[in-house]
Amino acid sequence: MNDNERKVRDFIAAWSRLDAAELASYFADDGCYWNMPAQPVRGRQNIERMIRGFIATWTETLWDIRTLLASGDRVVAERLDRTKTKQGDVDLPCVGIFEMRDGMIVQGRDYFDLSTYRQALTPPPRPAA
Repeated sequence: MNDNERKVRDFIAAWSRLDAAELASYFADDGCYWNMPAQPVRGRQNIERMIRGFIATWTETLWDIRTLLASGDRVVAERLDRTKTKQGDVDLPCVGIFEMRDGMIVQGRDYFDLSTYRQALTPPPRPAA
């Protein structure tokens, strides 16, 4: 296992602790985190704020790695992100592509279907009275 693969595996495992500061610490100061359905977030402090907001309603998460490929400064991780939130539970298939520099993430891009996430958190309609 190369150092970049180990760093990405550590980053994925760190999500289970729901600590925005720790998660942001995996990014370079000038790093970028881009959840593809949204706009890219640049800079470690902004990434920390984004993660803090994103996980605000989460109570638990575990990201299962399905496939992980590493070559040079690129790591690709296919995952199933299993998350429990105050609104409901989500099992979200996702692919993350990480570009690394000096052991830090400089570009993290997560590809997933936002409607899968939203539908899992939308309560079912109430029956008509």
